[in-house]
Amino acid sequence: MFGRLMPTEGKFFDLFNQHAELGVKCAKEMVALMTNFDDLEIRVHAIETLEKQADKVTHNAIDLLHKTFITPLDRDDIHQLITRMDDILDLLEDAAQTISLYDIKAITPEAKRLAELCLACAEKVKTAVGLLHNMDNSRQILAICQEIDRLESDADHVMRAAMSKLFRDEPDVRNLIKLKAIYEILETVTDRCEDVANIIEGIIVENA
Repeated sequence: MFGRLMPTEGKFFDLFNQHAELGVKCAKEMVALMTNFDDLEIRVHAIETLEKQADKVTHNAIDLLHKTFITPLDRDDIHQLITRMDDILDLLEDAAQTISLYDIKAITPEAKRLAELCLACAEKVKTAVGLLHNMDNSRQILAICQEIDRLESDADHVMRAAMSKLFRDEPDVRNLIKLKAIYEILETVTDRCEDVANIIEGIIVENA
């Protein structure tokens, strides 16, 4: 009985790491989807499966948050971090489903490049989250967060150039609308990665 009343930190960092790993796997599937449309339905299914697994990790983290007296980080920071990480996978699933539902026949180099930037951001998120258990890593974590910011800026530039090319060169209005939607979702993935980086930077400032 006494043991159940004792405060515990819980395994929040393990859950963060599990979620970040799923994010990387999901982004890799997106790049593979963009590389080879022959496997479209297999890749879409794989992304949907990974997103569902991430939802479970998010649920477990929030459930643990409700049950834990003393947490290793501010409670609101934990909640924001896991939910923003979950947004990344939600958007990757949205992108995959949109490509499938819109019956897009061919992907552009710009869309593939945006997917690659999503993967690069997801990998940086995973690295930063993996170091978060020890505030002695604060300088390294902040440097990684700056890299995520840079990658998000790169994605902005790619999307602006892609939109300009699309409106200038694409004669089919329906295809223009489809590709515009894909570009916007993928760029938003990098925005959410930047949100995660900003939350992590806040955590470092509060705890280092």
